[in-house]
Amino acid sequence: MNEALHRSQIIDLTTTGRRSGMPRRIEIFLHDEDGVLFITGMPRRDRTRDWIHNITADPHVIVHLKVGIKADIPATARVITDPDEARPLIEAAARRWRRDDVDEMIAHSPLIVLTAATAPEA
Repeated sequence: MNEALHRSQIIDLTTTGRRSGMPRRIEIFLHDEDGVLFITGMPRRDRTRDWIHNITADPHVIVHLKVGIKADIPATARVITDPDEARPLIEAAARRWRRDDVDEMIAHSPLIVLTAATAPEA
C-alpha cells in the first residue's frame, strides 16, 4: 500500500467542511518528491480554496487512491505557508507541469504536505 501511495497520481481527497462538518471530496493531483507527499494547485490571487480552509480547521483527511490500487488512507494535512519550505515542492510541481512561474506559484498556489496515518503496532 505504501508503494501505491508514494507515486504521483490523480487522487480524491476528502476534507471535513469547516462550517458544515460534512465530508467534502475533490479530485486533485498528489505529488511525491523524494518521499514527501504533497498537493498543490494552480496560482490564484483572488481567493483561498475551500479545501485549504477546511484543512486549516481540521487537518484530518482521507486520501482515496483510485488508479491501479483502490484504497482509502487516513492522513494528516499541513498547510505550508513558509516560502522557503514551499520552494522545493513548488519547483517539483512546476517541473512536472512544465511551468516557469515558480515565484507566482509560491505566492499564490495552495500547498499541503500529507502524512499518512500508520497502522498501530500489534
